This record gives sequence, structure tokens and C-alpha cells, in this order.
Amino acid sequence: METRFDHKQVEPKIYQSWEKSGFFNPDKLPAKGKPFTIIMPPPNANGSLHIGHALFVTLEDIMIRFWRMRGRKTLWLPGADHAGFETQVVFDKKIEKEGRNRFKIPREKLWQELWRFTQENKKIMEGQLRSLGASCDWSREKFTLDPDIIEKTQETFIKMYEAGLVYRGRRLVNWCVKHQTALSDLEVSYIERKDPLYYIKYGPFTLATVRPETKFGDTAVAVHPGDKRYQKYIGKEIEAEDLLGPIKLKVIADEAVDPHFGTGVVKVTPAHDPTDFEIGLRHKLEVRQVIDKFGRLNEKTGRYRGLKVAEAREKVASDLKERGLIKKIDEKYVHSIATCYKCGSVLEPLLLPQWFIKMEGLAREAIKVAESGKIKFYPERLKKVYLHWLKNIRDWNISRQIIWGIRIPAWHCECEPENWRVGTKAPRGKCPRCRSSWTEDPDVFDTWFSSGQWPFLSLGYPKSRDYKTFYPTDVMETGWDILFFWVARMIMLGLYRTGKIPFKVVYLHGLVRDKDRQKMSKSKGNVIDPLGVADIYGTDAVRMALTIGSLPGNDPIISEDKIRGYRNFTTKIWNASRFVVTGYDAKLKVRPRYSPNDRRHQKQLAEIKKRVTKDIENFRFHHAAETIYHYFWHTFADKIIEESKSRLGGENEADKAAAQETLLKLLKESLKMLHPFMPFVTEEIWQRLPRSAKAPRGKPSLLMVEKW
Repeated sequence: METRFDHKQVEPKIYQSWEKSGFFNPDKLPAKGKPFTIIMPPPNANGSLHIGHALFVTLEDIMIRFWRMRGRKTLWLPGADHAGFETQVVFDKKIEKEGRNRFKIPREKLWQELWRFTQENKKIMEGQLRSLGASCDWSREKFTLDPDIIEKTQETFIKMYEAGLVYRGRRLVNWCVKHQTALSDLEVSYIERKDPLYYIKYGPFTLATVRPETKFGDTAVAVHPGDKRYQKYIGKEIEAEDLLGPIKLKVIADEAVDPHFGTGVVKVTPAHDPTDFEIGLRHKLEVRQVIDKFGRLNEKTGRYRGLKVAEAREKVASDLKERGLIKKIDEKYVHSIATCYKCGSVLEPLLLPQWFIKMEGLAREAIKVAESGKIKFYPERLKKVYLHWLKNIRDWNISRQIIWGIRIPAWHCECEPENWRVGTKAPRGKCPRCRSSWTEDPDVFDTWFSSGQWPFLSLGYPKSRDYKTFYPTDVMETGWDILFFWVARMIMLGLYRTGKIPFKVVYLHGLVRDKDRQKMSKSKGNVIDPLGVADIYGTDAVRMALTIGSLPGNDPIISEDKIRGYRNFTTKIWNASRFVVTGYDAKLKVRPRYSPNDRRHQKQLAEIKKRVTKDIENFRFHHAAETIYHYFWHTFADKIIEESKSRLGGENEADKAAAQETLLKLLKESLKMLHPFMPFVTEEIWQRLPRSAKAPRGKPSLLMVEKW
């Protein structure tokens, strides 16, 4: 063995040997035990892998390698996500730098550019997954825009539509003016901001608002039904002076009004506020939209038409003040505002026709499987969070006004733009009323609608052998931050489409943070490139640094110092193994005479292995890694090897044989335990073991498929 472990030379060679063996494919494994399946959370095909990806790859690969060595028929199915809106945002930035605007590029041309962009990134990403040691079955790799995935995703939509679970409605949605698309409630990022709170005179009332520019869409004023101050006004109509002339508004009472906010009176603008929209539905109020999709005031606002929201607010407030219609302004009002989770721009609540899924029934079934224990959560505390969200769920807006994604299979004609026919193909012939051709909906599905079906679609639902063999899957391992975005939706859609749970266990890892517990971001300059540090310190060191200290649901700490420390552990493993291997005398033909210490060491190792096994089985990867780390370094290397040196150099050949056989056995078992965590260095050492110590001739000699 060389004096040092050269990870740069060894890692590519080792990965090639694994891939060449075919053992990533469960159909070619020497063991034919019960299946163990993980569907890889498909990374977005729009950029390089980050440290969060390295964490999920490490944790999932630990499970896959462990259960493969346990004799299970293991499948880890890799994939990539087209990531609709997120990829569109990344691509928008790219072409903006080139001086181009996606809204001016023909749809087909833009689609082809995006396709090439994602395919190039996908190829890079696959190479990075290999570099991290991902032992997944590349022969089964899937992309969320594969033809069969598109077909089955559209089929689910059609099935839900026919069952009355999908409807097209004109409802208030979260509209991103910058990206010109609606977003679901989960794609809203709420931030606190200080804004002026204007106290405006409305006839006999003074009411507080942060949005005077929406007053042209007011269709009532509201008070709390229990507020004694305003009882005499409820049900009556008031007259008020306004910037465009006198107005009349009905006074209504509604429980949604907070009597302690402002003066206890609020203006109701159903077209531009979610709470007001619900109030409007309850009281059958007129819905008057005064802001357009581009964030400008429309023709209903008179001389303010064309102004952007921010400048309109300033102008309207100024004019109200000039007319004596503002009583006071609170300049220090702090409130929560909805912003786009990708670009940070303030979202505009707009009334637009969109496709929605009725969620209540789907949520009910997803609640049952969690409460009954059919799906287990790690950590358990996040099950309560999951249940709370499902019990308060709202209908899901699944249409996106972008081109990158799976097209919504719905058609309409010119004479009735809101009379939709749902199906993968246009209705036959022309419209019987206006004789025009049928037009397909230009919108695409929310990415999470297709990826919510990923576990069963990626396995070839409903007829493939893979689906019948590997579904339901065993573990869904992903970040806690997408519990609602993805996990809950996979459970709901999986139950709806297949009648089965999509996975038995949900393991939610934390978000990787730096040594100061800060979230990693480019602006802070604290981002760690996993491939960059792996190139310096070795992939095994990165994997151990990510595993130790990573508890389910908790945010792990990572730093270059931590990774460097585990590089030292890699060196320790190599040096200790080199001592055992190079000192092994194969010419000794005497029968070993084991001492009580030898037997004690072997018994201790068996206990250690039992603990490590139990910890991995119970998803305590951090404990398992720490146990084997301390055993190898502080017990095996520092004590047992040191104690054996005098025996190995002694004259008693039976004792010498016992010492070297004990060391070799302890090393072999240690390498097996370390392999799921540190696959490269352990596999390389395994190949250097004396032939008699490895598998019998004719059987696989790769550590990757050795019996645990």
C-alpha cells in the first residue's frame, strides 16, 4: 500500500469499478432479498449541486449501501426536476444579462433554449452525484419532462377533473408582477416591513389602511359585529367624499374585522386583499379590480391610470391630504407583506381565472395515514406540523403563466373563453358556435403537481414490473423545508392515484448552516461548495462531516475546519489499515492461538457492530457514525494496534498468527461498518486486503456488496 491515500486518483477509479460491476442495479445484485427502495428527490436541472444536495446524497447513500450489504434488493432511483418556475427564474437572469427578454422570445424557441439549458446542467449534475459517491441505478434515471411522466401527469389532472376535484375559478391569487405568473400560497415569502399607516376619512368614519391606492376598488366598509361603537351604522349606507367624486358604501359587520386595529373600521377591497375577498363572498359584494397584471392602476382609477402601485400610493395619499381627507399618518407601522419567494418583489393579490384542486378530501386521507402510523416521521415532532397544515389546507392553484413545464391539457374557443374542454387532444372539429379552432391553455402545471406524483410515476405506474416490485417505497428522505411543498403533496396524490402510501418513512434533514449557525448564502460569502472541498479533502471527509452532528429535523453545522478534521480521520484509517495489511505474513502456517484479549476484542467489536446496526436501522446515522469513528480511532488504532506490535515482532508464531488474524478480522469488520459513510477509502483498502481475507474465489470481491 502507498504511504498516503490519494483521493484524487482513487475516487474516480473506484466509482468506475462500482458502476462497471452493475451492482447499482438491483436486478444484478448477488442477493435477492426483500426490496428496499428510495426515490431520489430530483435536484433541479438548472445549476450545480450545493451543500444541501451533498447532505441528502450522503444520508440516502448510507441507507442504500447499508441495506445492500444486508442482502436487500436495493433500488435508489435517480432523477432530475425540470423545476418549472425556479428554472424559469434562473434562465430569465441568464438571458437578461444577454440583453434579452423572455416575453419577446417565441414560445417554441424559448422552450428549446430551456431544454438545452437544463440538459447541459443535468449532465453536470449527474457527474457531481457520481463524485459524491451516489450508488444509484443510472439505468433507471428519470427526468420530470420524460414523455411518460408528462402523459401520466396530464392523465391525473383529467381524472381529477372528471371526478370534480379540479375546477377553473376566478379567485384571488398571489401574482408576481416581475415574472408575470400566479404562485401558490406556499410560494409566498412573508417579510416584516415598516410602512405609513394612513387614517382616511370615509364619511362619518375614519379608518386605517396601508394601501390608499386600492380605495377605487372599495365596495363596502366593515366593522366587527360586537363593536358597540358602530352598531347604529351596520346595514346602512354611508356617503363619502372621494378623489373621483362622491361615493356610497354599505356598512357591513364581519367577524374577520379586528376591532383593535386602527379605529376598528376597515375598507373592504375584495379584488385586492385575501381577507377582503372572503368577506366579499360572504356578503355578496361587488368585486372591482383596479390594478392590472403589470402592477399599474387601470381605467377604473381615472387620472391615476397607468401609475405603478408604489407611485400611485404616494400620489393618492398626497391628494387625499390636500383635500383634507387624511386625519393622520403613522409612519412607524410595522406589518407583514407577501413577497415572491424567488425574486423578493411584493406580490399583488389579483382576481384571475386559474385551475384549482379541491384539497379537503385529499388532505383527509393524508391525515389518516399519518395518524394511524402507516407513515412514520423522523423527527416525530414534524408530524404535528404536517397534520396542522393539512387540517387548515386551502385549495391549490396549480396553473402557472410560464412556458417551462407540463402543459395543462385544456382547450377553449374564442366565443366562450371560459368554457373549457379537458383532454390531451383538442376536441374534434371546430367550435359549433363560432366555427373557430380550439386553443390549448398556454399555462403549465405548478412543478409540485408533477413532482408530487414522482414516487409512482418514476417507477412506471401502473403496469411496469418496477412499480409492482418497488412500490410503495421505503424511505422519502428530504429537507424539512419542503414538508408541505412536496412531502404532503406526494402523500395526497400517491393515495389518490394508486390507493397506496408512496413511502413508509419520511426522514426530514435540516438546512446546512455555517460554523456561526448562519444560513448559507452567496451574499454572506459563507457558501461551501461540496465538490470544491471534496477535491481538497476527499469525498469521504465531506460525507462524515455532514453526517456527524446531523440529526433529523435539526440544522447541521458545517465548516472547512470540520471537513479537514475528517480528512485526518481518512488518513488515520489508511495508516492503520496499511500497518495491518503490509505487516500481514501470509507464510505463517501455524494455527493461531487466540489470547483472552483477542477474544475480548472480537466480542467488543460484535457489540459495537450491533449498536451501529441498530442506529442505522432506526435512522440515527449521526450516532452510528460517531460510534464507529471513536471505535476505529481510539480503540482499534490507538490501543489494539499498539498493543499488538510486540506480539507481531515476537518469536511465538502461534501468538503472532493470532495477533495478525485478530487485527485483520477487526479491520475487515470496521471497513464494513465504515463503508456506508466513507465508501471510497474503505473500498480501496478492501481491494488491498490479503486474498484469503476477502470473499471466496468466484464471488464478488467488492466491499459494496459484501455481507454486512
